[in-house]
Amino acid sequence: MSDELSLIDSNLLSYVFDESEPEKKRICKDLTADCWKGKKKYAVSVQNLSEFYVVVTKKIQHPIPEKVAKRFIELIIDFQGWHVLNISAHTVASAIDICTKYDIHYWDALLAATMRENKVFSIYTEDSDFDKIPWLKVVNPFELKK
Repeated sequence: MSDELSLIDSNLLSYVFDESEPEKKRICKDLTADCWKGKKKYAVSVQNLSEFYVVVTKKIQHPIPEKVAKRFIELIIDFQGWHVLNISAHTVASAIDICTKYDIHYWDALLAATMRENKVFSIYTEDSDFDKIPWLKVVNPFELKK
């Protein structure tokens, strides 16, 4: 098992339930399965969990029931392999600085600030904004599979 803790972005968690993107769904299910099987530990932030809930219950082509989304979130919160990262008022101030310095969307900056405060410097995502942050290692799992 790798010692480096990586964060799984909201978009990848959402693809686990997105029937309209079968290849992305397969890749993301395989990625998260490593955590459920104890092969890898991942981080998510409370922001990721909130974004995931909205996306899978309202925004994907075939939304899932709210109780299913809530149960998935509860499983992540309770499972030792997932590290749930919290934010503070300081995180918001740090996010504003990151947003301005790297010219990225505020919500991505908030996630980056949360990661930095928790000493997590690797993220699995398809969001290219994170490439602008020099202290982050960005892994796009869809590019790995090509």
